[in-house]
Amino acid sequence: MSERCIQVTELPLASGKRLGRVTLDAPSSLNALSFNMAVQLEEQLRHWAERDDIDAVWLEGIGEKAFCAGGDIVALYKAMREGEAGPGKATGEYFTLEYRLDHFIHHYPKPLIAWGAGYVMGGGLGLLAGASHRVVCESTRVAMPEVSIGLYPDVGASWFLNRMPGRCGLFLGVTGAQLTARDAVFVGLADRCIAAERREQVIADLQAMPDRMLSHTSVAQVLRQHEQASMAVMPEPNVQPLFDTLQALTDFDDDKTVLAEIKAYSGDNPWLTKAAKTLAQGSPTSAAITLRQLRRSKRWSLAEALRSELDLSVRCTQLGELQEGIRALLIDKDRQPKWHADPLATDDPAWLDAFFEPAFPAHEHPLRALKD
Repeated sequence: MSERCIQVTELPLASGKRLGRVTLDAPSSLNALSFNMAVQLEEQLRHWAERDDIDAVWLEGIGEKAFCAGGDIVALYKAMREGEAGPGKATGEYFTLEYRLDHFIHHYPKPLIAWGAGYVMGGGLGLLAGASHRVVCESTRVAMPEVSIGLYPDVGASWFLNRMPGRCGLFLGVTGAQLTARDAVFVGLADRCIAAERREQVIADLQAMPDRMLSHTSVAQVLRQHEQASMAVMPEPNVQPLFDTLQALTDFDDDKTVLAEIKAYSGDNPWLTKAAKTLAQGSPTSAAITLRQLRRSKRWSLAEALRSELDLSVRCTQLGELQEGIRALLIDKDRQPKWHADPLATDDPAWLDAFFEPAFPAHEHPLRALKD
């Protein structure tokens, strides 16, 4: 039997129905989304979706540090080292499961409240972004930091980064810059900012709602009240005050210039300085992949984006850049990755093109059944 990676409880509601509460339970990895965790979470969510006595679902991470700090990239590294990278192998199965779960959350038939306290990164953002009620706290740190490991923003980011104000999504995608709670709301990744200490009271208030059914409207009423009492503890935003600067840094006609301008930032804003440094130290291939993927997916549906990301992610596990990035950051921890030469500087389209070769024939694609 697989180790249990989630905790499950059902809380009584005043209406006589129940609130399903599921807690990601892997504190040693900051609740990283492992294969087993994703299997168990999907099974539980589907079970509750089919039950008439479950009105709504509450999703959270155990502990104070993280909702979910990302996918289980250490397991991905092991799979790549053991020759399990590719379609029909361990890496392909992991990304297929993850993206199917993300899509299901986006289309969940009942109110789904995601409590995004602490780190919400990579695969964790895939879980948060699709919930119908997305809560962030003063401790929340949201990011898609894949440029630092040789990947690119996935879990539907090809879809949601393109829907952010202006070119904020482009900037966040290539720099991995962290967002505060107010930033997450501004760019459309969250709905409410609520103080972390209010979690149990929010749940108690949901339980006490006298409605015949706990609806999207009644959930929103409870969350709104707690948000209004929480704003004083929220950290200041970065993105909205810097919106015009972000637009200026990314307003160029070719990818090479966009990346060069961001890396050349020399102002006195520490958040921008850190973002520029992260991009400069990250994988040049990842940055180039991110820009191409965002450009090609601009008008895609979520389902189209996830199908494309599955192909692209599987190729990333086969071509070496991701394996090297994880090695340097989390395995050997030397923080000295040997990245492939910058394909934009060396004019090496063949290297980039290899990542965009379909990993699956369209008629056999594992996510072909996803609906828009």
